[in-house]
Amino acid sequence: MTYQDTLNWMFSQLPMYQNQGSTAFKKDLSNTLILADNLGNPEKGFKSIHVAGTNGKGSTSHMLASVLQEAGYKVGLYTSPHLKDFRERIKINGEEVNKEFVVDFIQTNKAFFETNKLSFFEMTVGMAFDYFSRQKVDIAVIEVGMGGRLDSTNIIIPEVCVITNIGLDHTQFLGNTLEAIAFEKGGIIKPSVPVVIGETQSETKPVFLELAKKNEAEIVFADKEVVEDYKSDLTGSYQSKNIKTVVESIKELRKKDYNVSEEQLINGLNRVVGNTGLLGRWQVLNQNPKIVCDTGHNKEGLIHVMKQLADEKFDLLHIVFGVVNDKDLSSIANLLPKKAKYYFCSPDIPRGLDAETLKNEFEKYNLKGKAYNSVNEAYKSAIAKAGSNDFIFIGGSTFVVAELI
Repeated sequence: MTYQDTLNWMFSQLPMYQNQGSTAFKKDLSNTLILADNLGNPEKGFKSIHVAGTNGKGSTSHMLASVLQEAGYKVGLYTSPHLKDFRERIKINGEEVNKEFVVDFIQTNKAFFETNKLSFFEMTVGMAFDYFSRQKVDIAVIEVGMGGRLDSTNIIIPEVCVITNIGLDHTQFLGNTLEAIAFEKGGIIKPSVPVVIGETQSETKPVFLELAKKNEAEIVFADKEVVEDYKSDLTGSYQSKNIKTVVESIKELRKKDYNVSEEQLINGLNRVVGNTGLLGRWQVLNQNPKIVCDTGHNKEGLIHVMKQLADEKFDLLHIVFGVVNDKDLSSIANLLPKKAKYYFCSPDIPRGLDAETLKNEFEKYNLKGKAYNSVNEAYKSAIAKAGSNDFIFIGGSTFVVAELI
């Protein structure tokens, strides 16, 4: 099998939440535990940091990896989803896993995957853990895929558990209240492992305090700690909360004798893109007209992105926007600016919401625009119609952004 053949098999033969939704969701960790045993329990071969949350967990994971790289550690980084290439999910010191390892891992274990009907996410987690163990990383930053308690990554015993915040996302799986979702994401909290909470919320704080108490785990609410005004090359104003979360997480690691100097912390925060290759977080693609894309896609994420957008100066605003078909449009429509020209599109995945349907639904909220046959067509139309002092924003779905960068 070539690398492309391998990817085609992974994406088409196995359920993947990003493409298919509920068929890829598992109710327990039995498959992951079976896989880990088959692989020789690679999750026990490296130290880790576990990062969960509704928004900001990707940025936080990349910041943590960057800081630890600056401190001289060999750092694994597992995140999802990818934007351009599957290998973005598995990196060591910013370098993507090589194609040969991906092909060999799938070929070696393909029969096992098929026999046990493992999901795309389960086998990808197994691949990452196997890679990090074989490469003898000093520490790996592991981002939760969805939820926490039942997520395939939740077989590690990390040095620190991190939960960025809680919002109403994936409610069909995680519950329809903040308290219920906090319980699921709080499922990554382990006995005697310190936990850093990025954002204090009245609904979720009692849940986390109870879980920490039950696990005899020290808990810190990062936004309540007094810290210096650190900066990052991730320029979205919403990154300030993620920065505080990272700073408190590094403090917890220092207590465990990880050597991270203040200079290394500052440099790591300011070199995230260069060190890790992170894409799609308030990423400026062009000037005159200014073109920015951002992967924020749920209510909480879009609130922060729209605040950032409101601070920009421009003549006219053009918005290229597409979503997946299980998106609760009522939860995001009122967040979007009405004084903008919309270019509605559908991401090129099975779950992409039809552009005409999106247009018709958003018209009910006085969001006006035209539907296009593809993301690229919508983007080209926006560029053609924008003046040099205008602003083009691209978002709504991670997959819309992925198609353009």
